[in-house]
This record gives sequence, structure tokens and C-alpha cells, in this order.
Amino acid sequence: MAKTPKPLPVELVVGLGNPGAEYAHTRHNAGFAAVDTLVERAGGARYWKSEAGCQVAEVKVGGRKLLLAKPMDFMNTSGGPVSKLARARRIQPAAILVVHDEVDLEPGDVRTRFGGGLNAHNGLRSLKNKLGTDAFGRVRVGVGRPPGKMDVATYVLRELKGSYWDEFVLDAQLAADAVERVVADGYDD
Repeated sequence: MAKTPKPLPVELVVGLGNPGAEYAHTRHNAGFAAVDTLVERAGGARYWKSEAGCQVAEVKVGGRKLLLAKPMDFMNTSGGPVSKLARARRIQPAAILVVHDEVDLEPGDVRTRFGGGLNAHNGLRSLKNKLGTDAFGRVRVGVGRPPGKMDVATYVLRELKGSYWDEFVLDAQLAADAVERVVADGYDD
């Protein structure tokens, strides 16, 4: 049986989401929102640049230089740009931390872990397929389950307004806090 690789110090933080203004205020863009929060906390990036199909910025988090990335493919195909970026920068999967929405956690619940299952998340599935492993870090941002019989895709892609948006912004800050903790101290589990 193959041994699971150990996490490496984080070099690349990937926020998962969908590009385009129509998705900017949706639960599915929790990863983009967290990465944007990290950039703001670092005093802003000098600039975002396009590299390997991602928007990337370099910032310092906890005194360490990190590459932040937002893949510009849709969530379900985000693994392609991320794997291309990782290869170009010679970053091992075990040094990648991915921030993503998680329907099995309630809003306000943010957890970290290294490796593990994909939990039917198509963005994580794409990453595993293109990186060739699920041995990468995750910051799981709770968005809760859809109400009633609403399907998950409709729920995570619905535009957030009012107090739902305010709560989402706070959750993005919690996710950024979690990234900072992982960089400084490692994973929860």
C-alpha cells in the first residue's frame, strides 16, 4: 500500500471559484474571496498577472512569500491551470493549499486538512486528476446544504445578497485566517 506523502511548507495557495462577474457573489467562489482577502491583508498585490491560465499574485503571509492563484477556468476544469502553474513553478502538490466551498460544513465553519476524499466536489476532482494525487492541503469553507429539494449546483451558484453576502464575506475572512494558521502552524487534521 502506497504511503500518503507528508505536507510540505505551503508555497502556492489556490482559491477555487468561477471566473466572471456573474459568479463573483456566489458560494462557489469562496476560494476566490479568501485569496482576495489575503491580498488585501498583505497590503494589496503590486499587480495580478496572468500565468498558466491563472491570475497570480505574490504576497507575504506570516513573513513567508507565497504565490496566490485563481484559476481562470471554470471550477470543474480548474485542475488544468493549477497543474500547469505548479509544473512551471516547480511546486510539488504537497506544497499546495486549496481553498474551496464545502456543503457538508455549515456557514461559519472553516476547517483545514491535508489530503483526503473529494466529497463529490468537482473542483477537487479536477485537481486530483491533473495533479495525479489528492495529497494537497485544503481549507474547507462551510456553505451549508441547499434548502428543501434545491440541487447543490443551483445553491452554490445562486447570487448572494444582503445578510447572506455579509455572512459570506466574514467566512472569507475566516478562510484567510485558516490559510495564515496553516502557513504558520500546519493543518488541523
